[in-house]
Amino acid sequence: MPKHPQREGDTSAARSSASAAFVPGSMVVVTLGNPRDKFWGMILALAPEGLSMSGLELASFEDFVVMVKDGESVTPAVVFFPMHRIERIELDLPDGNLPSLSQRFSAKTGLDPTEVLDFPDAHAQKHPSHFAPREAKDPA
Repeated sequence: MPKHPQREGDTSAARSSASAAFVPGSMVVVTLGNPRDKFWGMILALAPEGLSMSGLELASFEDFVVMVKDGESVTPAVVFFPMHRIERIELDLPDGNLPSLSQRFSAKTGLDPTEVLDFPDAHAQKHPSHFAPREAKDPA
């Protein structure tokens, strides 16, 4: 019999709520190792093999914001990081009085970052030929 049955239940509840937070569409900051780097963006998929996301290197955040604000054509990177490179994934949340990166992006551009970083919608509109089904060639 476990010594602390309530703690076990609390732990499983905490695990399920934590895993529910890291779902497609969540805005995150990812710390990578070997080489060390940080990425900001939106989760496209998270699996045991790794993380797919749409975003950019954190060092480029301010430049990206300015380009979006100025109406320049920008395309966020769509990347896959194997799990062995990922050191940390954290939700992009405010820290006390400091706004999150998503809040900073919205305040400066007036846009929702999830709409700007949404891979299927953003790219299908800009490059419809890349996402249109290929027509079968007539063998005759």
